[in-house]
Amino acid sequence: MKKTIQQKYEYIIQYFSKNNPNASSELNYRNSFELLVAVVLSAQCTDKRVNMVTPALFAKYPTPEAMAQATVDDIFELIKSISYPNNKAAHLSGLAQMLVRDFGGEVPDNMEDLQKLPGVGRKTANVILAIIYHHPAMAVDTHVFRVANRIGLVENARTPEAVEKQLVAHFPADIIPLAHHWLILHGRYICTARNPQCNNCGITSVCLFFNKNNPQL
Repeated sequence: MKKTIQQKYEYIIQYFSKNNPNASSELNYRNSFELLVAVVLSAQCTDKRVNMVTPALFAKYPTPEAMAQATVDDIFELIKSISYPNNKAAHLSGLAQMLVRDFGGEVPDNMEDLQKLPGVGRKTANVILAIIYHHPAMAVDTHVFRVANRIGLVENARTPEAVEKQLVAHFPADIIPLAHHWLILHGRYICTARNPQCNNCGITSVCLFFNKNNPQL
C-alpha cells in the first residue's frame, strides 16, 4: 500500500532512531570556530581530506584572533591539498577578520550574520545553527538533496532551498538537527549518487526510487 508523505517521515524517523540514533558530523572539531572553518573547507571536498588538514591549521591558528593575523598565503600553505585552496584561504582570512572586528571573536548564532561571513552560504550557516546552536535548521548538501528527492520526502523540489523548506515542514523541530545527519550519512554510504546500494538499504519499502524501479516487489 502506498504510504502518505507523513507516513514516510514517521517510518524514516523510526528507522534511523533505531539504527543510527547518535548520527553526527564526520568533521573533527572542538568548538564553533573550528566547525565553521571545517565546513567552509569541506565545500566540494571530502570530510576525510578536511580532517587531514585541520589539525595543523588549528594548531597554528586556534582562534579567530590568531587566524585574523595570518596572511592568505600562510593559510594557503596549510590547506593547499584541499579543493579550491586559493578561494578558501581568502575566505578563511576574511571570515576570521570579520569575526574579530564585527562579532567579538564569536561565531554568530543567526542566519543573517553567519551569511555575512566570507565563504559562508545558507548551507554552511545551517550546519552551524543545527550543530552548535541546536536550531531546527536543515543544511541541504548534495547528499541531502539527492536522498530527499529519491526517497520522495519532497515533491517538485528543484533547489536546495525548496528541499530545505519541505524537510523542515515535515520533520519535528527537535529531530531536524539529527535528521540532517541521517540523510547525509545515508547518501554518503548507502544511497550513493552512482549505483545506490538498495540491497543494503533498510528504507526501500518507502522509497519512491526503489519502488518505481522494482514495481513487481
